[in-house]
Amino acid sequence: MKTYGSLVLSEDKKTWAMKAEPHVAIKVKSIFPRIPKYASVYTFANSPDVCLDLHWFMQRYPLSISENDLSCLTGSKNSEIEKRNDLEQIFMPDYTPKHHPIKGTLRDYQSIGVDLVLKNKELLCGDVVGLGKTLIGIGMMAHAETLPLLVVVQTHLPKQWLDQINKFLDVRVHVIKGTTPYSLPPADVYIMKYSCLAGWSDTYGKKWFKAVVFDEVQELRREESAKYKAASVLCSNAEYRLGLSATPVYNFGSEMFNVMNLIAPDKLGSKSDFMREWAGYGSTIKDPKALGTYLRENFLFLRRTREEVGRELPVINKIVHRVDYDEAAVEKMEDLAKILAVRVTTGSFVERGQAARELDIMVRQATGVSKARYVAEYVKMLLDGGEPVLLAGWHRNVYEIWEEAFKEHKPVWYTGTESLAQKEEAKRSFIAGETNLLIISLRSGVGLDGLQERCKVVVFGELDWSPGIHEQLTGRVNRDGQQDQVTAIYLVSDSGSDPLMVDLLGLKSAQAQGIVDPLASLQEVHSDDSRIKMLAERILKK
Repeated sequence: MKTYGSLVLSEDKKTWAMKAEPHVAIKVKSIFPRIPKYASVYTFANSPDVCLDLHWFMQRYPLSISENDLSCLTGSKNSEIEKRNDLEQIFMPDYTPKHHPIKGTLRDYQSIGVDLVLKNKELLCGDVVGLGKTLIGIGMMAHAETLPLLVVVQTHLPKQWLDQINKFLDVRVHVIKGTTPYSLPPADVYIMKYSCLAGWSDTYGKKWFKAVVFDEVQELRREESAKYKAASVLCSNAEYRLGLSATPVYNFGSEMFNVMNLIAPDKLGSKSDFMREWAGYGSTIKDPKALGTYLRENFLFLRRTREEVGRELPVINKIVHRVDYDEAAVEKMEDLAKILAVRVTTGSFVERGQAARELDIMVRQATGVSKARYVAEYVKMLLDGGEPVLLAGWHRNVYEIWEEAFKEHKPVWYTGTESLAQKEEAKRSFIAGETNLLIISLRSGVGLDGLQERCKVVVFGELDWSPGIHEQLTGRVNRDGQQDQVTAIYLVSDSGSDPLMVDLLGLKSAQAQGIVDPLASLQEVHSDDSRIKMLAERILKK
């Protein structure tokens, strides 16, 4: 039989080396785009999925290969096919989930999540808020082959995870403290904050952790951050990788590449390939539904809705209410805003960047301050009616106005200023009924549990550019244990950044919805080049 080159397995059995005739080389480089165009010997990782592709390629272009190497190639190919068949069985209606030895019982859909990550070893679980993604991570910890395991969490959540692990498992748990490495005590599960990831980078290369669970994995959506680079080293040395987030896309769909490239390295190709094929080099995904479907079909992404698992809650009652604003505060900002807006649209590259940042900060803060007292009056009506309220804001100047306005209501605070102990006390006090008002920072509530026991009303006194932030905050009360329909009230003004943010939040929601729920109805998505440029143009037109 004619052959068109050769394929050789390295002595350490880690890589394959291929040589091919020129016309076949062109085919190789087109099918495997990560191969450098100038290479004459092509190197591939010896992994089951790669072996499946190489075996398929050899059906069309036979290569000379030793009997031993062919046996290894065929064996890996067969194991990959067997694994894919097993993964498909997990989603069959007659599938019976495996038992996972925890104290208590996992729901079937949670057991399926554990089965999937143990079989595939890489998974992003995007179940909607409140379905118990934490228990999928805990179920994973119940198996010796995943230990020792590292859980990476947001700053305010180590204790919540510690309590949940101790509730369901009899394992040794250690919470890693600080960014300076020290001799870790023997444990089965380690808990680390995202803020500590970079400091422990040298430890990850020693393959200390067999598995990693990233809670609220959208924290790693920016590849240029130090914590992302550290997470990349961690993932490359961990056998099992599980990401948990109901909102993996906070802004635009291209963030999904960064998240997935940690959980399932190389499964979406290179960044340049992904951006060219999926995003057309823009920031938005051209076809979010197609990407969401691809991730599911390759067993990389798992998302269930309440309807799908039979644990439905009433639909969230979303209210957008217009409030007045302090015209004097807006006028005070307008002159400087116009100067910055001109720089954003006409200045040099450096001037545009600096002006854009200043404009964003100034206009959003001025918008929040201008409506802060009117937001307080609206919330007081709810409080006077005996309604416990979760009030979300962002700027310290706005908090100062609210602190004075709500003095008689004795609010508790869960923002970036409070220590972990103070946040825990605020949560306890609110749930215990000692106050009816918990004021929370827009980006402080991710992963927080327990508020559903007390509250069913969330008020957004300020908006965030990312719709995922709003979804996460609403999800703090719209979860298992909630007895009533949840109401989310967005208090917006006709001034400043609010009108534009309301428009853009619709676009970003469409990007996220298409990826995480590709079968849901979705209107056409248009590209958003620059939110700040649009804000600048709006100010100049006004």
